[in-house]
Amino acid sequence: MTGDTPRDFDAERRALAAWFRASARDLPWRSRRDPYTTWLSEIMLQQTRVEQALPYFERFVTRFPDVRSLADASIDDVLRAWEGLGYYSRARNLHRAARDLVQRFDGRFPSDYDSIRTLPGVGAYTAAAIASQAFGLPCAAVDSNVVRVLTRFSADPGDPRRATTRRRIDGLAASMLDPVHPGTHNEALMELGARVCRPRSPRCSECPLSRSCRAFAEGQPEAYPTRVPKRPVPHFDIAVGVLRDASGRLFIQRRPDDAMLGGLWEFPGGKVEPGETPEEACRREIAEELGLRARVGRRLAMIRHAYSHFRITLHAFDCTSADALPPDRPDGTARWVAAESLADYAFPRANRRLVEELRGH
Repeated sequence: MTGDTPRDFDAERRALAAWFRASARDLPWRSRRDPYTTWLSEIMLQQTRVEQALPYFERFVTRFPDVRSLADASIDDVLRAWEGLGYYSRARNLHRAARDLVQRFDGRFPSDYDSIRTLPGVGAYTAAAIASQAFGLPCAAVDSNVVRVLTRFSADPGDPRRATTRRRIDGLAASMLDPVHPGTHNEALMELGARVCRPRSPRCSECPLSRSCRAFAEGQPEAYPTRVPKRPVPHFDIAVGVLRDASGRLFIQRRPDDAMLGGLWEFPGGKVEPGETPEEACRREIAEELGLRARVGRRLAMIRHAYSHFRITLHAFDCTSADALPPDRPDGTARWVAAESLADYAFPRANRRLVEELRGH
């Protein structure tokens, strides 16, 4: 602990293990406990609550039961299965990593930390979680829940986002790690942070580590970890055009892979600039993106949606063109599709809600 000489954590390990045996949630990846589902669950649980991830995990494993089936799938199929879970770079990295596993490791997960760490989308925490849970390697997995538990346990006054503080927390995690059952120990600490040592109103009376917890002894567990004031959440107005051809097909285009929400499909449009009306922005964006003089008609929908770091209001308009309509792009990044086929494409959440609105029109 901060400034202390090394100590033995056997009592804390035993208390934590006993609590976990009695309190662990029955989660599908825990019953399977193979490298593939461990990897998939850890990627899904990044920035996502367990309750939200559960139905996606079940559907994803049914659709892609192993590394090879995921590697053989198209990125469109993978994104469609992921749609609604957010942070779509995770899905793209899963797909890239699956192909990497097939090419470099014959479809098998490597059993050492350094090799696992080389996979796309796998950082230090995820590699440690897979190595410890799937292969029993003594690697401490420190996610945001564990940071909170150990910051309170040691009453560390530092900001966990600073490298010096994080090194102390990582060192404490390594010292506390159960060398015999590292995977179970890591899961128990993460579970403790998610269900007991919560950001607000921690349930200290239920905590197996409370006897040794310095923040609890001080009587102010919520003072840790040190918090930095949040910035105001920005808001953007977005205008999009629903272009139709003579047969009623709709024009959609695919976002670049390296952009936010990369690989997903959307209707043409963009941000409303200062001084513009949504109608004017829609007309300008279609001219810039497609080279068309759009006739902006009635408003089809106005949809509000909150992403992780910003909020938007999506203004959608029925549009026609004074110019010849563009054909499908040869590279497959833009195409005309029947309205009933929109369900086959992965859209950002706000655009998916627009698709649902269009059914009513």
